[in-house]
Amino acid sequence: MRRPKLEVADIFQRHGADWRRANAGHVSLEQLQVMAAIEQCRSAALGGHVERCEDCGHNRIAGSVRKSV
Repeated sequence: MRRPKLEVADIFQRHGADWRRANAGHVSLEQLQVMAAIEQCRSAALGGHVERCEDCGHNRIAGSVRKSV
């Protein structure tokens, strides 16, 4: 399955900090924890990595959130 061009994690990574500041006091700790986990999804922080095909050079992002919040 191909990775979509834009994922929720991409939006959170780009705009999450601003959104949290604008909504401070209106978001629960659990919601913030879920948001942080999504932001880190497929990142090196949670073991994500890039796989590259040696034959064709195609790159694939691998890994996912490994913890439950």
